[in-house]
Amino acid sequence: MAYDVPGAQSYDAGDKPVFVSVRGTDGDEITAYWKGLSQGATVVQDLAPAGWSPLYGMLKDRFGVTWVLDVTG
Repeated sequence: MAYDVPGAQSYDAGDKPVFVSVRGTDGDEITAYWKGLSQGATVVQDLAPAGWSPLYGMLKDRFGVTWVLDVTG
């Protein structure tokens, strides 16, 4: 899934114009995606448990694409 900037954040077309979301039910699978995407990336939020998800993380990959990965709760 892809989506634009959440309402709580200000819009900056040069910073994070869209987010790509990867959601799954298997923590090992999401962790494997995270490991691949995080090479050369800037981590915005470490992949870790969150109040709404067993695993949640956000990063900007080496191409400037912002990814949100999480496991359904």
